[in-house]
Amino acid sequence: MAVKPSSVGSRVLAVFEKIALRQPIGVSELARLLDAEKSGVQRAIMTLAEEGWIRAAPGKPTRWELTAHIHSVAQYASGGHHDLRRHARSALESLREQTGESVLLNVPDGGQFIVIDVLESPHYLRSAPPIGMIVSSRGSATSRALLPFMTREEQIEFLGGPPDQALIQDFAATVARGYVISRGDVVAGSTNIAASIFDKDSRPIGAVLVSAPNDRTTVENYERLGAMVSSTARKLSRGPAPVVSFS
Repeated sequence: MAVKPSSVGSRVLAVFEKIALRQPIGVSELARLLDAEKSGVQRAIMTLAEEGWIRAAPGKPTRWELTAHIHSVAQYASGGHHDLRRHARSALESLREQTGESVLLNVPDGGQFIVIDVLESPHYLRSAPPIGMIVSSRGSATSRALLPFMTREEQIEFLGGPPDQALIQDFAATVARGYVISRGDVVAGSTNIAASIFDKDSRPIGAVLVSAPNDRTTVENYERLGAMVSSTARKLSRGPAPVVSFS
């Protein structure tokens, strides 16, 4: 007999995730965002606070934020994204030194793309999103680097529907070039150059990005930066890129 999931547990996790994304945040706004009863949200908050996962932020009215407890648990993670992040660190540091720009490691996760590591540029003016940020599934360098190598079913999951002809042409260009250039397509003033990392079975498991202000990235250095990003992605890959056709 199949075991049913706990609705109470699901509510607690949903509240925790919303607090992480919107902190500091109050009970009323949480209830509105989750389309849930305020009393149920309050019980979830009390559970999380009692167990040390969240705390009341300074000031009034009462709003909630994460504690440092999340970091003590994260260090025990193993496998999957954690292994990739650990495996990639040295190569990402080298890429930052070569380019002088911020370097990111992004991964697909549950139908969305997430930033899992950021090595910030030493420049005072730099482009550096926070770890944990959700990256757009349309138009971003990450999506354009990874989607061409995914199955049609995976593409539909991330895009919400099949890619149109313009996107298919962009996929073909990505495969031919080996990297993607996104200049202000998602974040104004920021240029991102990305290449895909492949697992041993040629499955795309992440993307390496160089992210920099538009003023420091020009058409003249796209090819140089693209070559460095592609080289780093190949070093981190455990297998070759899959053979794909868009004809």
